[in-house]
Amino acid sequence: MGVEGAVCMVTGGSGLTGRRLVEMLAEKGAARVVSFDIAPKPADAMEHPAIEYQQGNLTIPDDVDKACEGADCVWHVAALVGPFHAKEAYMAVNYQGSLNVLEACRKHGVGKLIMSSSPSTRFDGNDIDGLKEDELEYPKKFLQLYAESKAKGEVAVLEACSDSLLTVAIAPHQIYGPRDNLFMPSLLEAAGKGQLRVFGNGKNKVSFTYLDNYCHGLILGYDALYQGSPALGNFYIVTDGGWQYFWRVIDGAGMAMGFKSLFDKMKLPTLLMVPVGYVCAGIGWILGRKLRVNPFTVKMLIIHRWFDISAAERDLKYKPIVTFEEGFSKTIAWLKEDWLPTFKAKHG
Repeated sequence: MGVEGAVCMVTGGSGLTGRRLVEMLAEKGAARVVSFDIAPKPADAMEHPAIEYQQGNLTIPDDVDKACEGADCVWHVAALVGPFHAKEAYMAVNYQGSLNVLEACRKHGVGKLIMSSSPSTRFDGNDIDGLKEDELEYPKKFLQLYAESKAKGEVAVLEACSDSLLTVAIAPHQIYGPRDNLFMPSLLEAAGKGQLRVFGNGKNKVSFTYLDNYCHGLILGYDALYQGSPALGNFYIVTDGGWQYFWRVIDGAGMAMGFKSLFDKMKLPTLLMVPVGYVCAGIGWILGRKLRVNPFTVKMLIIHRWFDISAAERDLKYKPIVTFEEGFSKTIAWLKEDWLPTFKAKHG
């Protein structure tokens, strides 16, 4: 069991998750790991005899076809993320790109396909307070274009599960860790400039997923794909386990950087921020721009978003390999060394 000796292909291999997944697959003895990404090989990329870096475009079938050739398993991680792209771009990458991966897998007889998905495909703006995957449904109206396009790609992958191509979708929630240049740095940037306030009462509970824990869950998907497996064609969420108070985590990271505590400042009440989100959305529509404050971002900062991961524990045999406390400590150390000096140079 395990990926030892396997030929693996990872889409999005230069991104945060894909890059660490490529490294862990090589560390676990994969015979060959193709790192496929539209971005060039990172300057500080891991050098390993099993790793092969291929630059290509997920929306170009021939590029995907070449990367999948000879693979035993494909981990489809690549996606267009963030709230500020056009619908056509999201659909081209997250939906059509997934179809391209499926077609290449069928052509080359790839036996297993593991899709990196997102819980946002099930968000409807209401609290998720300890729910399981089978208690979550695709909403009638998606809160963002990313979630809609990601859901379409996920549905295509899961419905393609067959005797010849075994598929599963595995998602993290609120991923964090070293080399993250999106989630924690963006919030810390605002906190360090004095522009961040606690939304709501600051007691919304959120599941976090350390980067290595998520990649561990993705790798477990390989062994979970076999004839008769309960994981076939299903969706799972893996996290660090349990929940944390979202704003206490962000505040803790900020204070570790030497910033003033967010809880020493006035909170922004929910009754104020929800209407503000809609007003900003209207202003953005008039100006033809997507403002950072909108109904979706406001809701994500005030609602509970934590999950019961017992299904992943049962079907994928998942257990976090790093505790939240250890993962948070490692992330803080990286931020101090790699992010904070740049911030100080820009802002003092």
